[in-house]
Amino acid sequence: MSSQQGVKVMGQVNGIDSSDAYTVVIFRGSTAKPLRFSFPRKFVRKALIVGAFLLVADLLVISHYVIRTGEVWELSAFREEAMSARQQTVAFSTAIDDLKKRLTGIKEVNQRLRVMLGIETPKAGDMANGRGGEETPLPENNTLTSLDKNIKGEVVTLQLSTVNGGQAEGDEEKASLSSKAGELNEQELVSLVKEGIIWLSKEADTQEKSLQELSLVAEQKSSRWAATPSIWPVKGWITSGFGPRVSPFTEKPAWHDGLDIGAAANAPVHAPAQGRVITVGFDPKLGNVVKLDHGFGIQTLYGHLAKALVKEGQRVKRGDVVGLVGSTGLATGPHLHYMVKVNGQSFDPTRYILD
Repeated sequence: MSSQQGVKVMGQVNGIDSSDAYTVVIFRGSTAKPLRFSFPRKFVRKALIVGAFLLVADLLVISHYVIRTGEVWELSAFREEAMSARQQTVAFSTAIDDLKKRLTGIKEVNQRLRVMLGIETPKAGDMANGRGGEETPLPENNTLTSLDKNIKGEVVTLQLSTVNGGQAEGDEEKASLSSKAGELNEQELVSLVKEGIIWLSKEADTQEKSLQELSLVAEQKSSRWAATPSIWPVKGWITSGFGPRVSPFTEKPAWHDGLDIGAAANAPVHAPAQGRVITVGFDPKLGNVVKLDHGFGIQTLYGHLAKALVKEGQRVKRGDVVGLVGSTGLATGPHLHYMVKVNGQSFDPTRYILD
């Protein structure tokens, strides 16, 4: 026999038929006695079956792990995508809210333009507030409770907004879409955005039609537009608004037929529209006065001037300087008394200010 070590599987040992078993012979050298192990065929078959079963089970476990791992990755990707979509939806809702605010502002400008161009007349309430003339005492039994609570001292301040080409802030804004977004689920948020889009679409169509109408009327009434007051006559702050107030002189309720704009002494006073100077003079209450006739029944008056810089009959354009701010006449300090009259009726001058 060879001296090399080896292993043989024999089906017959010492002439004995061993077809019912498998024998494994291990040769350990030329002098060492070989080792023999016999395994029944049934045992081997069962072991193979068990091994195959375990192999299949391992393969199934591995496949399940691979599938689940893929699902976890896919779920993570979906989650990131959903978060990104929600962020985009919130950003979109914020943009819609901003557009709604801008459209609301455009709507206000459109409304003023429609009044100025004569497409619409002022509301009845505004007509009632338009009763003008110089400051007129109110009946003694007519008290202004709301004014008494908010107005103290000699100088009456009904508004504190700075007039630098802007106007006083209105009521508090309604809750925006962006402020609600964090409290809503996905379906409610999408529904809210859809409602905002529908509102924007309808409002944009309405304002577009209104602007087209305004554009047509503006072309037809360009001369009226040039004659319509539309800018602040002086930069400053409103110290007394149009309408009822407590008189700074009598401390009693009175009607104020103009707008008092506080400003530095000798600040330039500008014509808010083209027109013709019809009055340059002095009034015991309003001091040095300049009055302009803009045509179409529109007149403006500027009181308490330190000095008038125009003459009667002179033509002026929008933006031309007509005088300097002063405190002549009955005044508690330097300011401009600004009046707007249409067909002899006094109106709130802020209705004719766009910038």
